[in-house]
Amino acid sequence: MIDKNDVIAFFDMCAPTWDAEMICDDMKINTILDNAGVHQGVRVLDVGCGTGVLVPYYFRRGVSSVLGVDISPKMVGIAESKFSAGNVSFVCADAETEDLGSDFDCIVIYNAFPHFSDAGRLLDNLCRMLRAGGTLTVAHGMSRSRVNSHHSGSAKRVSNGLPEVEELARIFDGYLETTTLISDELIYQICGKKKILLKA
Repeated sequence: MIDKNDVIAFFDMCAPTWDAEMICDDMKINTILDNAGVHQGVRVLDVGCGTGVLVPYYFRRGVSSVLGVDISPKMVGIAESKFSAGNVSFVCADAETEDLGSDFDCIVIYNAFPHFSDAGRLLDNLCRMLRAGGTLTVAHGMSRSRVNSHHSGSAKRVSNGLPEVEELARIFDGYLETTTLISDELIYQICGKKKILLKA
């Protein structure tokens, strides 16, 4: 089990050099956001937002608003220093347990999923904040094997590893209808739509 205090300490330590070391592949990110349903007018919850790496991509798509959440106060501090628009805000909180609002159209977990201690609890909490028909996505801009190899080094204590996409789909099934399933040499992504309950 991951110790959340270790996660906070690790990402606080990484925060000052995070942007300088980040490699953003526009093609991969745009493919991920297309699949995630991020387009003009939607409300986005960015989980594990870090320093706000995806925020410029959201803005270019004309989203209505972005709420970024991260457990690392130093990551959140940097994100807040970079973006001052009225339709973006950040909060330092634990997305597994915190109530961050409701009726988000899209919830995006990008390059962060292995650092959460309990996948079921995370999805259960996030799905309560997702509107009916809204989309939740877990994605990485590299293959599963590369993610797990990368996390076998200094991040080993703060990563559960990235599961096979089919395994994660089985967890999704309890909450969402899976719409996208990709695990290749370029990206890892699963998207699901919150089921709309029909009234009797």
